[in-house]
Amino acid sequence: MGFAEDIAKLSEQVRTRAGNVFGEEATKQALILPFFGALGYDVWDPMEVRPEYISDVAKKKSGQFEKVDYAIAINESIVMLVEAKARDQRPEAHDGQLGRYFTWTLTAKVGIVTNGIEYRFFTDLREKNIMDKEPFFSFNVLAYDPKEIENLKLFHRDNFDAAAIGRHAEEMVYVKGMTMLVGNILRTPSEEFIRFLVSEVGKVSSDCEIGGKVTSRVVDKFRPIIKKSIQHSLVDLMTRSITQEMGQSPEEIEKAAESMEAEAEEELAKTEEATKVITTDEELEVLARVQKIAATSTKFQHAVGYKDVESYFGVHVGKPGWWFMRFYLSPKRKSIVARLSMQATKALAPEFEVQEVSTSLGGEASRVLITSVADLDRLEALVLQCYQAEAEKHPLAPSKAA
Repeated sequence: MGFAEDIAKLSEQVRTRAGNVFGEEATKQALILPFFGALGYDVWDPMEVRPEYISDVAKKKSGQFEKVDYAIAINESIVMLVEAKARDQRPEAHDGQLGRYFTWTLTAKVGIVTNGIEYRFFTDLREKNIMDKEPFFSFNVLAYDPKEIENLKLFHRDNFDAAAIGRHAEEMVYVKGMTMLVGNILRTPSEEFIRFLVSEVGKVSSDCEIGGKVTSRVVDKFRPIIKKSIQHSLVDLMTRSITQEMGQSPEEIEKAAESMEAEAEEELAKTEEATKVITTDEELEVLARVQKIAATSTKFQHAVGYKDVESYFGVHVGKPGWWFMRFYLSPKRKSIVARLSMQATKALAPEFEVQEVSTSLGGEASRVLITSVADLDRLEALVLQCYQAEAEKHPLAPSKAA
């Protein structure tokens, strides 16, 4: 089942249950925990989803230590903090307690306030380690746009990357603000905007040049002209976009989308030092073993690189977006996500348990459960096939000699 289907199933479940949920504890059990389960977290593992979390530096208030409702951890490192409210309360803002925990817990870059229906996501765009007053993203389980699923994927356990979330959060905030600004300007052009266009139109064609000063009378004269021009421009842009999309084959559209994804991944990789992720000896051993297996390929000589984030250690050819395997190496649970179908993976890893992976990763993928990195010795055929399958998509990727 894909990620979008998981959320749709959750939405129906919440819709059915909500009317019978009263109080904060019932909201946690019936609505909130299933949400984080849909995001790939083991809600029954107290080291991954930590209820009633108390920080080492927590202070007592009214004789009791301050605590947050949930701390969400990946590989024993806390990445998100959750404040729960009863289903009939509005999750409009976080209280000071959640803000203090956000400041105390340096590894946590996401704070969430929820009533089990609406989830409001906060980070620290304004001041480092200080939670913003306004959320950068809100998701309503009962009323969401399908496009919002793509934003929600960022918080899935298999995708979680603080650097990517930080950049995406900043982009979402500014896109929202700029969209409102541009929309207001286009609907009701200000005098300053009209003066700007009138003064610049002569650069398009000498026939359009307007001599003399741009007076209030000139502004009034051009106001209806500019409104009509804006309408024509928007129609032209929409027509061009639709025409271009219809003129492309599905393969061309997919290839363009993959290219954009790869470029975005590459750009995000440049900022990963800010997340202070430490690459472990175990992860470096993974890289060495994968590179050694890839070197046996008689078809390709692409260089194998890596991307290390909170939730996984990925190996790729050329660019981070061109990944072919991701390793999840927590002390309790180890697995490999291969960018191959379930059927292909099972055939190449007959001695291992293979599980389906949510399409939150994009495209076909499957998970292989392992006990240690040494299991790669028995998975050479799988590693080689994953490497060659991805390398074949990118013939111009850097070679090992580069």
